[in-house]
Amino acid sequence: MDKFVIEGPTPLQGTIPISGSKNAALPLMAAAILGDSPTTITNIPKLRDIYTFNNVIRVTGCKVDFDEQAGTLVIDPKHLSHLEAPYELVRKMRASFYMLGALLGKFGKAKVSLPGGCAWGPRPVDLHLDGMREMGADITLDQGYVIAEAPEQLEGGTFTLEPSSVGATVNLVLASVLRAKKFTIKNAAREPDVVLLCKKLTEMGANIEGIGTKTLTIRGVDALEGISIRNASDRIETGTFMIAAAMHPQSDITLTNVDVDDLGNFPETFAKTGADMSINENTIHIKAPETITPVSAETEVYPGFPTDLQAQWSTMMTQADGTSSVTDTIYYDRFSYVPEVVRLGGEMDVKENTVHIEGKSPLKGASVMSTDLRASVSLVLAAMVAEGETDVLRIYHLDRGYEDLEEKLTNVGANIERVAQNQ
Repeated sequence: MDKFVIEGPTPLQGTIPISGSKNAALPLMAAAILGDSPTTITNIPKLRDIYTFNNVIRVTGCKVDFDEQAGTLVIDPKHLSHLEAPYELVRKMRASFYMLGALLGKFGKAKVSLPGGCAWGPRPVDLHLDGMREMGADITLDQGYVIAEAPEQLEGGTFTLEPSSVGATVNLVLASVLRAKKFTIKNAAREPDVVLLCKKLTEMGANIEGIGTKTLTIRGVDALEGISIRNASDRIETGTFMIAAAMHPQSDITLTNVDVDDLGNFPETFAKTGADMSINENTIHIKAPETITPVSAETEVYPGFPTDLQAQWSTMMTQADGTSSVTDTIYYDRFSYVPEVVRLGGEMDVKENTVHIEGKSPLKGASVMSTDLRASVSLVLAAMVAEGETDVLRIYHLDRGYEDLEEKLTNVGANIERVAQNQ
């Protein structure tokens, strides 16, 4: 296992290109299985989760070609015949569970392992399974696998997601566009990843009404055709680097290849910190404030404050001039980073699903580790403003979701070295 050795504090100055979104790419990759001809997806990041899902898809018999330099992925489902997603691959990444909806939708049969992924929060797949049952599918569990079967066409019905869920919305859309006569999803997720998926499925020939709203109505069609798709830019990477730029008073950063419309209300909340922010088409320029204004936040479904920026925001608030709090209403126990930031000198206290933060805390380098993707990057942000050397352990989490992170940050002034952990 590698680790990062980070020397701080370092201001960030220069330009960072935003990569394609992992969270948007994975549903698009699953959708490509539904076509009767190849689908080409561009702006694909080089991430561990992408490679894992490529292998999950290859197991089914699909041909998958990934041009890493160009960021182009071609998926040809012509020879898809093995209707199973095995445990040894699905356990590595929760989004592999999208194979359930895709295989059930295309063939009326699927055998998919229960998923794995980040080790935080109870994120059960009950909503996915209950929605497919409501659609008319026969769902059973057998030795850690979900077995799904459906007759040639399902009647469909109406299913309400409580709570709203991106993963469940994606899976139910994938299952219904070819398989259900008419299926309505209420309280559907409205995140950009879901909107992009539905728009591109419509271009493939699907019949989906209500895209971008809380109610999606899907009427099954006979076939879908492969198309060319540009994947969205990563809105969470964008938010992460916006936060990184605000944390050191001498930082001055320009972010390029940004899908600004996908950021929801986040820029409005970010502006309250006092950072100087200007947005021009697909570019955002951030100049750090002399003093960060404390801004409390509460996570919400899109377009509200993203849970995937909760850890980074809380870490930034340790450098604000005063007290603040951050409440996560989506995942109540997503605070594994807090004891680690405290090790660096942050004054933070978690009560239930809220972290209370006292700033400004002088941070000092230490050895830290985390258990999930966003927690890991919050420790990198803290280390870049901490005095001295910080070792960030278990950075394989970062390789799942941030493309070329150390290279991007080093190019704008950070002092980050990746080393093998036994060195």
